[in-house]
Amino acid sequence: MLGPDLDSAHSRNTFEDLSGVPVSASSNPYDALIHASANEPAHLQARYNTHRLTRTDQQRTQLLDPAFPGVIVDPILQRLEDPSLDVGYVDPRHCLVFWARPPSGLRELISNIQQKLRSVAPKLWLMPVDNLHMTTLEVTHSLSNEEINRLADTLSPKIPEITEYTFDHRARLIKPLLSYDGAAIAVSFLPAAGEGLHGNRTLADDGYTYHHLRRDLYEICKSSGVAVASRYTVPSAHLTIGRFVTQEDFSKAAQDGTSIPDREKMKKWIDVIEDLNLWLQEEYWPNRGKAIGPGGEWIVGMEKGLDCRRGTLWYGGGETVRLGKGF
Repeated sequence: MLGPDLDSAHSRNTFEDLSGVPVSASSNPYDALIHASANEPAHLQARYNTHRLTRTDQQRTQLLDPAFPGVIVDPILQRLEDPSLDVGYVDPRHCLVFWARPPSGLRELISNIQQKLRSVAPKLWLMPVDNLHMTTLEVTHSLSNEEINRLADTLSPKIPEITEYTFDHRARLIKPLLSYDGAAIAVSFLPAAGEGLHGNRTLADDGYTYHHLRRDLYEICKSSGVAVASRYTVPSAHLTIGRFVTQEDFSKAAQDGTSIPDREKMKKWIDVIEDLNLWLQEEYWPNRGKAIGPGGEWIVGMEKGLDCRRGTLWYGGGETVRLGKGF
């Protein structure tokens, strides 16, 4: 258990489903949204979009509120980045997950975005490009190494099936935007619903969405006898690309010499994000008569299958148990 001074940023940052879909009594938490959307990709995409836009509106209001106490610094990441703060500190939180790894075009796009963000927040911690990932299924988190190893052993007969699942179940994600809160910033996507089809991809193919993929992986995992203990199952498809390890970029000196939040710096940060989102919509969304820019579309499983990962992987580390075949 982490001490009070080492509570992770996540523990102080709430995640709730803002799609408008009530909690389901189903044994699979992903069923509710599929049923509420009548299994229609366009309706399901709209629910993901409602969640994304509602949360962004909430976060913008909070971050610009005069009473905002400052960004949420991740004390664990802070110590890992600067060992002098706590010599010998080791992240105790071992996890077991299945990650989707972004293809090369998306990695390049994210790297470009990260540098633009650094121009206004030079102290921002950036997720290394090779560590970028989207958590398709979090089996469990914040356990000991021994506990994770036992769960991985129980799950092992199903790991090949899960890591290879995206080879024949190809869910497409589109419409990237930057999503943010007081602790981090991410690139988020929406499940496709027939927009910008090209090559051999058909409208029927988009009937199998990213949410269906998450539902199926949950069922396969559960069938192994391992109980899924995800932190959240909100309708979001995102890759974290940056976190706060200091408040320096968004603070100023008060008259008494202490540091206080600087609303103008925060407004500039949000303005840069919103400008980048306009650029993403123009260049990387399926606009009429214009091809989607490289990185603006992601068929999960491109280049690499799912990555079963265990260990202290909160910031992109850990070790691969098995990597599935890509296409």
